[in-house]
Amino acid sequence: MSMVAAFYSNKSILITGATGFLGKVLMEKLFRTSPQLKVIYILIRPKAGQTLQERVFQILNSKLFEKVKEICPNVHEKIRPISADLNQSDLAISKEDMQELLSGTNIVFHCAATVRFDAHLREAVQLNVIATQKLLLMASQMSKLEAFIHISTAFSNCNLKRIDEVIYPCPVEPRKIIDSMEWLDDAIIDEITPKLIGDRPNTYTYTKALGEMVIHQESGNLNVAIIRPSIVGASWQEPFPGWIDNINGPSGLIIASGKGFLRSLRATPMAIADVIPVDTVVNLTIAVGWYTAVHRPKSTLIYHSTSGNLNPCLWHDMGLKVLAAFEKIPFERAFRRPYVDFTTNNFTTQYWNAVSHWAPAIIYDFYLRLTGRKPRMLKLMNRLLRTISMLEYFINHSWEWSTNNTEMLLSELSPEDQRVILLPLCRPSHANHWLEYIENYVLGIKKYLLKEDLAGIPKAKEHLRRLRNIHYLFNTALFLIVWRLLIARSQTARNVWFLIMSFCYKFLSYFRASSALKV
Repeated sequence: MSMVAAFYSNKSILITGATGFLGKVLMEKLFRTSPQLKVIYILIRPKAGQTLQERVFQILNSKLFEKVKEICPNVHEKIRPISADLNQSDLAISKEDMQELLSGTNIVFHCAATVRFDAHLREAVQLNVIATQKLLLMASQMSKLEAFIHISTAFSNCNLKRIDEVIYPCPVEPRKIIDSMEWLDDAIIDEITPKLIGDRPNTYTYTKALGEMVIHQESGNLNVAIIRPSIVGASWQEPFPGWIDNINGPSGLIIASGKGFLRSLRATPMAIADVIPVDTVVNLTIAVGWYTAVHRPKSTLIYHSTSGNLNPCLWHDMGLKVLAAFEKIPFERAFRRPYVDFTTNNFTTQYWNAVSHWAPAIIYDFYLRLTGRKPRMLKLMNRLLRTISMLEYFINHSWEWSTNNTEMLLSELSPEDQRVILLPLCRPSHANHWLEYIENYVLGIKKYLLKEDLAGIPKAKEHLRRLRNIHYLFNTALFLIVWRLLIARSQTARNVWFLIMSFCYKFLSYFRASSALKV
């Protein structure tokens, strides 16, 4: 057994956000590599009609935990759900549960956060800042605590071009923001939000930066570390390639383009697509937990989990790789060609893109009305375009992240741990692995997220070919209609049309004459 895996044997671990994408993969990896760990406490918000234990069984019944149940058949006995609500000031944990956590926890992995880019500032502060503050207070009372690991984001300081592994100060102290959220009404908060977030794009990145400041100011004597992943995507290798269960990040873009809903995207083709597989982030997180507890660094260390500095992939190249995957693994029930063009921001392009997105949706809704069904495509398209607009900041910029602490940590691992922890996708010598990763990503979306039958791929390919022809026909008809209107209203357009027709006639005459001479 590796040093890292052995360290977690007989440990009691608290994971927040364990029902989320990253939290579930973290829990799976811990059980699979350290089946002798004592217990994993998970904070779960009560849900009407479901007990906490039913929520646990729902998590374990997914394909993600198939290998774990083979290695650790009693895994359900090692998961201790704790009723909690991070939206509440006291986290809504009972006295009995709190006492158990305080007396038994060895490691805390704080993964919970709101990842909604458009979350109201009050909500984002509560989940990303206040909840972090309350968990730090809890951790300070844990008699057996060895390490507190906080999951932040590489974009917490996205207003900078180069980001080092340090905590950057915020213009307004977190405590002042926290205090103001208690007495300001929503209207005033809405008014001051743009001034507070400044040159950051949204409340998510702003409050994650505030959360880091809270860690820096209020961690006291705790052994604390912060991990900053970039855009977290499907698994690369573990527990199997392509695992994904949410539409955040690139997953939503892949689904929208694969289904044909997304035809064009305003992006900078040469910007770096800093996507990082979820298992790469989880492996680093587990290694950081070990290093922080065993080596007890004198200061809070920041670890960047990014791919752009070690194995960069441009958004243009990412798009081509997604397209190549679509050709092999087409999506079903698409009504447009599954390909996304990168566009500029000029008015003509934006106007054409709007028509290209909305016109098929309007036509499809008209068809649904004729067949007696409820129209839904235009509403879906509007929702999709709002989501895409929130992502545009991140697909139009590139950043440079230092990775000194991450490289230092990896050098501290034994050869066995490096084999387990150091996944190849983010190493400079494995640039060609992106195509394999994206293909598994697309396949994973179909299998695990959309629950589509892979046996229908040949039929889906034929279906997409027909839809592609319909798409070409629609664009041609739209162009001819617009051109006919221009000819009817503009003498200049008529002159251009006659010039084109004259040129075509002369070309055909020349071609016929050349053919006659050869005969």
